[in-house]
Amino acid sequence: MRYSVLLVLFGAILWGTTGTAQALAPESSPLVVGALRLLIGGGSLILLIVIQNRLSIKGIPKKALLISALAMALYQPFFFSGVDLTGVAIGTVVAICSAPVFAGIMEGFIHKRLPDRVWVVSTVLALIGCVLLFQSGEEVTFDLLGMVFSLLAGLAFAIYTFVSKDLVTNYPPDVVVAVVFSTAAVFLLPILFIYDLSFAFQLSGAISMLHLGLIATAVAYLLFARGLKGVPASMAVTLALAEPVTAFLLGILLLGEPLTVLSGFGLFLLVVGLVLLANKPKILSRIEAKKQ
Repeated sequence: MRYSVLLVLFGAILWGTTGTAQALAPESSPLVVGALRLLIGGGSLILLIVIQNRLSIKGIPKKALLISALAMALYQPFFFSGVDLTGVAIGTVVAICSAPVFAGIMEGFIHKRLPDRVWVVSTVLALIGCVLLFQSGEEVTFDLLGMVFSLLAGLAFAIYTFVSKDLVTNYPPDVVVAVVFSTAAVFLLPILFIYDLSFAFQLSGAISMLHLGLIATAVAYLLFARGLKGVPASMAVTLALAEPVTAFLLGILLLGEPLTVLSGFGLFLLVVGLVLLANKPKILSRIEAKKQ
């Protein structure tokens, strides 16, 4: 399981570079960025599978592929719309922090079992840390529709993870990810005909989009999918909170964002939660040994 945990963490760390890459690129619509990153990421994976002559979905449940692709496609507009209506801090916290909660609830209903104590403690610590991490001086705006969009973004990511868990466990992860993301890109294709794409033809914009599509999407989700084979979906969603840790650290190091006492404590709690969860097998074995 340790190898799978590392793969999920590395995938989440690559996701965490998304905000910095966008900040260093020309101003653009977040919806366009979301659509382009899926198009580039999904397209590159499909191209790789075609070159390897492995593009075949024979035997793979089409309904599961469609649900997974739809969840990933919906995550983009839900997340960016929520952030736009409620502000970056609140929208991000609600979306990212609600995903592990939804994942835990789904695991309870689907697999008829309650999450273990290590997952509960780790997730609570990580969620509190995530909330503190995104504390900022911006005015808090409570927008009901924005909150709903952010919650739906968290739900969409949880659904994507749970459905993908079964797919990548039984079928080649790279094929599954390639098909899911290219299909999700097709769903969002109309956005590219509505908004201005001129930023993507500037050097900094092109570099940013290539990074987002190839590294922060294709490579990141491929790592996440391969790691997902060896860990429960609820655990993977919580481990994905390594994304805001990475984004926060890059913001301080590269963008000059301030480090407050509150956000520093939040970072500490989040890292502690992730370390506990990453070592869950060892902790559970020690607990069982003590019982005996």
